[in-house]
Amino acid sequence: MRQVGWIAGTAAAVLVAGGAITYAVAQDDGSNTAAPAADSADAGFARDMAVHHQQAVEMSYIVRDRTKDTEVRRLAYDIAQTQANQRGMLIGWLDLWELPKVSADAPMTWMGMGDMASGDDGALMPGMATDAEMKKLGTLNGKQAEIFYLQLMTDHHKGGIHMAEGCVAKCKVGVEKKLAQGMVDAQQSEIRLMADMLKARGATARD
Repeated sequence: MRQVGWIAGTAAAVLVAGGAITYAVAQDDGSNTAAPAADSADAGFARDMAVHHQQAVEMSYIVRDRTKDTEVRRLAYDIAQTQANQRGMLIGWLDLWELPKVSADAPMTWMGMGDMASGDDGALMPGMATDAEMKKLGTLNGKQAEIFYLQLMTDHHKGGIHMAEGCVAKCKVGVEKKLAQGMVDAQQSEIRLMADMLKARGATARD
């Protein structure tokens, strides 16, 4: 419970800082004055992570309707609020840069991994749940819903961390790189928390 509370505090700090970071990207740190190109890592990460985050938000609201467990509901709320806010920042940057929010290129092309995800059944990027898995989550209740959500979100975070690390390595806009590193740190912490929560329910993350 203490760790969930710490994550909630971290999420609140991210939400408060969101507006300032979105504004700051217009000026960055002075090292980049031109807007990124449409095929840049900065634009690609913003587009792809916005899609990736949207599923996490949807997944989190589904499980909140399927369980009364306070710990899981609090974690799901924290994830939904944090990722919805970050998604808004990413889309706001694309608007600021006057770049399209969709691309004809396959997801993760900006990482040189455009062929990594099959895209089958809605899983457009690594870690994303399939449409069938999202539908299944909506049919479960109580402990079963909690376990399946924690397993899905662990996979989702692992895929998100991989993408965020790609931005840290390839993006040029300073505040976007900082946001990506923050995602890595926060989601690694949440993965550890979810492992403990799964263990408490007699389950483990999926291979």
